[in-house]
Amino acid sequence: MLKAKQELIGKVVSSSCDKTITIAVVTYKKHPLYKKNVKTTKKYAVHDEDNKASVGDTVKVVSSRPLSKTKRYVLDSIVEKAVIL
Repeated sequence: MLKAKQELIGKVVSSSCDKTITIAVVTYKKHPLYKKNVKTTKKYAVHDEDNKASVGDTVKVVSSRPLSKTKRYVLDSIVEKAVIL
């Protein structure tokens, strides 16, 4: 049986490498004792074959086979482009 691919939505924080972007995914968890929502941010290295994404874009990524030491995700689509002022 095949596993479903994991999908993440995050914001691009770096695109300095060729065909690689770094995204930050924000999740909220409730503290077990104090019941306050705690924000956690995790960064992922993502393969961007066509160098389409730029810093500030909101993107959707899907899991894939390991592409390098740190890259385990591939860019699926750009949800929202960054506003350039």
